[in-house]
Amino acid sequence: MSWDYAALLPGAIVLSSLLPGVFIFLVREESHTLRTVLNLVGAIAKLVLVGLMIYGVWLGQVFETRIAIAPGLTLVLNADALSVLFVTLSTVLWLVTTVYAIGYLEHSTNRSRFFGFFSLCVSATVGIALSGNLLTFVIFYEILTLATYPLVAHRGTPEATRGAKIYLAYTLSGGLLLLVGAVWLRTLTGPVDFVEGGMLGGLSPDLHGQLVAIFAVLLAGLGVKAALVPLHGWLPQSMVAPAPVSSLLHAVAVVKAGAFGIVRVVYDVYGVTLASQLGLLTVLGVLASFTIVYGSILAMTQDGLKKRLAYSTVSQVSYIALGTSLLGPVATVGGLVHLVHQGIMKITLFFCAGNYAETLGVANVSQMDGVGRRMPLTTLAFTVGALGMIGIPPIAGFVSKWYLGLGGVEAGQHWVLVILATSTLLNAGYFLPILYRAWFRPLPASWPKEHHFHTRFETMGALLWPPVITAVFCLLAGLLASAPFSPLEWARLIAEREYGL
Repeated sequence: MSWDYAALLPGAIVLSSLLPGVFIFLVREESHTLRTVLNLVGAIAKLVLVGLMIYGVWLGQVFETRIAIAPGLTLVLNADALSVLFVTLSTVLWLVTTVYAIGYLEHSTNRSRFFGFFSLCVSATVGIALSGNLLTFVIFYEILTLATYPLVAHRGTPEATRGAKIYLAYTLSGGLLLLVGAVWLRTLTGPVDFVEGGMLGGLSPDLHGQLVAIFAVLLAGLGVKAALVPLHGWLPQSMVAPAPVSSLLHAVAVVKAGAFGIVRVVYDVYGVTLASQLGLLTVLGVLASFTIVYGSILAMTQDGLKKRLAYSTVSQVSYIALGTSLLGPVATVGGLVHLVHQGIMKITLFFCAGNYAETLGVANVSQMDGVGRRMPLTTLAFTVGALGMIGIPPIAGFVSKWYLGLGGVEAGQHWVLVILATSTLLNAGYFLPILYRAWFRPLPASWPKEHHFHTRFETMGALLWPPVITAVFCLLAGLLASAPFSPLEWARLIAEREYGL
């Protein structure tokens, strides 16, 4: 590979969705074909470019784009093993979500506006993944906030507007805290680059008190998007958004940006050794554990299907923070692989929830009696995602929990097993009743006859195949966990590099 190629590729990956998004804003509302072509060309181009990057990073190739914006201020897009894990997840699921969104919004209004911001949202997420320093991360982090607000408010109803305002208030406040922490840290160290193993280990012990305070500010700023309790209040309120947006918020973009930022700060700014010495990992572990249990308890109380899934996300994303908080490579593997596994499982569940709402008008758990007979493929995909969240082998979620449990034992933190067992029981408590209703209860007699008999085409293909495909991903990620380039193997590569193994 030439130096120029390696220097241009990270920037090209961001532009592959940004440029189509800009053009989509200009597309007339009735130009459905042109808008679809722009969406799919951008998504496929990004997938190809990321594919070119993966093998090089595996071999240690350096991909870096640098743009000087002012003296001492440089935007850096850099591909390391950690960024490739997140950017690959975002790219693959964006393509699937694009297909789903095209079908979901076929008869909607303001589609050019929606898909324009949709592309900006993914561009910001990829920018976050490829950020090579804290300054670049903060800029893309704020762009993500602004790009997702119109998506949450897309329907324009009072409920949608209220949910979007709550989302914006939370995430802008979190972004402000992140900015304060980043500026404060820069005054101590100069430019804050992301370095495997951390870049603060050589600082004077006299600065450790400030480093603890800065970490608290950064964690609060990132914890909003990561939905750490008590900063999670925006997430259930944002469920007024269309299903493709909910899928992005929970599986690809916003909550993952927060969790990914926490991983970056712990491993590539502070370094896991310094973070442990300062007691920061203990604080993170306590917050993550409380969020895991609290989110699951709240999920059990929700009748709205999307709200139940939202509180499930509050719980499940904190598995990533829990793995990050445990000192040792095995727990790191568990947390990082869950970044991918939770994404593919949760996007499957939200796709299915959207199908139930669009096809049957079913939005609540109490309305789901017999939907498995009416929509068998959708419900089969939902079942795979739900059982994976519980941790049933051989689905992807089992692999995450297994490594987190082993990591807790390796670190001598056996209480982690109690948290995982409690969470698993609670997961079963809010998912198994849904599956029982869907498969084993009869359809309500009040439903129209077509709901009882027309099962051959349960919903349109653009809505049906995305959850089926992602459900297959859930199974393959578990069954082929040790295959080359699998999420698990990639997480192992990251852990080896972060711990210098």
